[in-house]
Amino acid sequence: MQRIYRTIFSLAILFSFGISAKAHSISDTTQPVSIDPRLMEIFNAKTPVEYTISDIQVSGTKAFDPNLIISISGLAIGDKVQIPGTDAFSKAIGKLWRQNLIADVEVFITKLVDKNITVELAVTERPRLADFKFIGVKKGEQDDLETKVGLSRDRVVTENMKLSAIELIKKHYYDKAYRNVTVDVKEEAMPELTNAVSLTFYINKGNKVKVNSLNFYGNDNLPDAKLKKQMRGTKEMSRFTLYPPKYSSPFISDSLRNTQLTFKEYLGDFGFLSISKTKQLLDPYFRFKLFSSAKYNETKHEEDKESLLNYYNAQGYRDAVIVADTQVYNKAGNVDIHVKVNEGRRYYFGDIVWRGNTKYSDSILNVLLGIRKGDIYNLDILNKRLGKQLSAEGGDISSLYMDDGYLFFRVDPVETSVYNDTINFEIRMMEGPQATIGKIGITGNDKTKDYVIRRELRTIPGEKFSRADIIRTQRELGQLGFFNPEKTTPNVVPNADNGTVDIDWGVEEKSNDQLELSAGFGGGIGLTGTLGITFNNFSINNIFRKSTWDPLPSGDGQKLSARIQSNGKAYRSYNFSFTEPWLGGKKRNAFTVSYFNTKYANAYDPFTGSYCRSCGDTSFIKTVGIGVSLGKQLKWPDDYFSLIYAFNLQQYKLKNYSNIFKGIDNGTSTNISLKIALARSATQGNPIFPTGGSNFMLSGQFTLPYSLMGITKPEDNPYRYPEFHKWRFNGEYYVPLGVGHGADKSKQFILKAAAKFGFIGKYNRDLEVSPFERFQVGDAGLSNNFALLGYDIIAQRGYPVYSTSNPKVNPDNITPSEFFTIFNKYTLELRYPFSTNPSSTIYGLTFFEAANGWYKFKDYNPFRLRRSAGVGMRFFLPMFGLLGFDYGIGLDRIKAGEPLKSAFKFTFMLGQEPE
Repeated sequence: MQRIYRTIFSLAILFSFGISAKAHSISDTTQPVSIDPRLMEIFNAKTPVEYTISDIQVSGTKAFDPNLIISISGLAIGDKVQIPGTDAFSKAIGKLWRQNLIADVEVFITKLVDKNITVELAVTERPRLADFKFIGVKKGEQDDLETKVGLSRDRVVTENMKLSAIELIKKHYYDKAYRNVTVDVKEEAMPELTNAVSLTFYINKGNKVKVNSLNFYGNDNLPDAKLKKQMRGTKEMSRFTLYPPKYSSPFISDSLRNTQLTFKEYLGDFGFLSISKTKQLLDPYFRFKLFSSAKYNETKHEEDKESLLNYYNAQGYRDAVIVADTQVYNKAGNVDIHVKVNEGRRYYFGDIVWRGNTKYSDSILNVLLGIRKGDIYNLDILNKRLGKQLSAEGGDISSLYMDDGYLFFRVDPVETSVYNDTINFEIRMMEGPQATIGKIGITGNDKTKDYVIRRELRTIPGEKFSRADIIRTQRELGQLGFFNPEKTTPNVVPNADNGTVDIDWGVEEKSNDQLELSAGFGGGIGLTGTLGITFNNFSINNIFRKSTWDPLPSGDGQKLSARIQSNGKAYRSYNFSFTEPWLGGKKRNAFTVSYFNTKYANAYDPFTGSYCRSCGDTSFIKTVGIGVSLGKQLKWPDDYFSLIYAFNLQQYKLKNYSNIFKGIDNGTSTNISLKIALARSATQGNPIFPTGGSNFMLSGQFTLPYSLMGITKPEDNPYRYPEFHKWRFNGEYYVPLGVGHGADKSKQFILKAAAKFGFIGKYNRDLEVSPFERFQVGDAGLSNNFALLGYDIIAQRGYPVYSTSNPKVNPDNITPSEFFTIFNKYTLELRYPFSTNPSSTIYGLTFFEAANGWYKFKDYNPFRLRRSAGVGMRFFLPMFGLLGFDYGIGLDRIKAGEPLKSAFKFTFMLGQEPE
């Protein structure tokens, strides 16, 4: 409590007298009480007298240091004060009060010696917060509130603190559509602690306020359904009733909407042929909102009104305004929203005249602009096609110029006249000079060497500036896998004086090396396990420089992969591969060499019932293979194409091992082939989650026609030198749907459409098609029989591995004796990302697939397919690669009289997306 210091000091004598009397009464009640009469006369002087503060004392403190109180007050020993007349004491009270540390402060003069006075600051400290809790809400909500109310234990409790906490609680629930929240706070002293209190907040949330109805008035040209679609954050409640509610509208006198479609009008307009009219008829009775929330949020509602006006503008109604927006609460506590609009007239584009263009003619610019006289006026479309709103897709006027070096290009559309409903435009352009690229800088690459990045850059000093080259470089740097694609940013610095532009590429490195590790010990089998490691930014040049090992030399962009797998005495496998993406260092010539060695042994002894090493040495199949490939980037038809040559040699050695090659237990088979593939990769965004573009691949794999060359004869072992020609086609296309959401606009549905085809044939009609390199179709796409014969594994979710072309025959738990020579597969996937962070990419999907396989061309029918549908999830972690699972139903597995669950199948994938 603040007091005027004159009043304080007039009472100080009496207060001091009281304290003195109390003290004496405790020690000796018979002693007389006396006071210094000069203290009583100090404020009664007719003229001001100057005094010196000789001492300052503090009383009433419990937690604060007295010196802190004195320092805050601004008083100091030796200060000169005139009494009466000084304001030093009132200022001291004000300073202490403003700190919010004390509840009350009083100033006393307790001693006077000559012209020296002793001052006492009597304070009452505010209590400290020892604990706080929330009553009336669930435990999870209490945890959320603790982080939102801004309370900290051991802080001084003030009224402002309590009011602020109440407001934050109300705001927290207000944003969750609880509009009638009440909060009471109770302060209780804690006797076990000194000057400490606890706060208890009693919360009554009430019910959520939902949008019962959304009604529009004045929309004579655009239907309610179209307008409601623009209100993405304001959705109506679900409804099922035989008695449509009556709204109390503030804009029309009748309680019922005059826009309600009657059944007679519905039949008369053949409304049953229109989905929108059918929905309009049913809406008062039935409204089902499964995936949308009907919570009323004022912030989103305001944003929706902006979207509504933008939609009107896009339809040519540029004068449209919202006249009124009224919310009426019904008896249930929900809100009916009534929006009245004034549409105005609809406008159209008139004449469009170009000014300042010398590079391209008016006719070329008109074709690229794509707007003709009489088209509905839409300023957003005009700005987008002029390139005022830049996009990665390009195809606009600005991109046309900036891809040809015109970095300083500017374009501005100007309305020149408005005649009735027609708007004429003049497009004013400033082409400017063509800019050339100057300096190129790279920052953020602590591990990857500069030259690895520079060889991927398409922005080369001395060449013309191109916006398309910058976008292409961003994509290709992201596809390396060494950097965070979302953090790869070019800092473009134009130099208008000399017509050059400097570009500083900023990257953020990420780890994408992978480790695979598992181990176990089986009864009789022995030690089992897998150890695999992949280094995706390896440096073979520094292999002998110990200082570069961390844990292996890195930074040259090469890939090294090694994997060892063992199943005790029964199976073991070694795999090794190395890739140099720029063989020679000057062109994108990807060179890969690989080696594998696999042994599968029949180590089981039927006489002892256990596994033995000697058994594994007398009955086994051993596979050894090497591969060498060279991929070259092409310039025609465009530089997204590449041509790949691959030479593969695999040798199979059997010793007392049957059931692999028909009729042969011992012998050697050698498979030598050359593969040529033409591929085009032009996807956009994260390589794990492409957001656009396409991938295509056409390949042919060939062995020598040994039988036609006389090297082998029909009666010879058909497996000694297998002969075949094999053809593959893969095509994938990614299409973004809708508009991206989220902070980085990455939350967007992506549609993936894919088609695959494979065929393996023979040179000699007298021979059977080779058992090697066929197509296994079905299941999760995991390897079969340790992939001994090199089958192409084609996954189909919802089905087991199958070996017949009849879609209705799909037995479980069988191992086919042979695989297809022809297959078709079609896939549609709708994907949605939950996280696009390169260190943890997560997305969900729904799919529809159709596939099948055949043995002969005469039986081939690309429309007789096994169909499946389902859902799935994908998780990418750089250390472990891609993980995923799918739950699908084989539509052709559904049989009458059998439970539906027998047609469902759960599949799991690891490492990479199966074909």
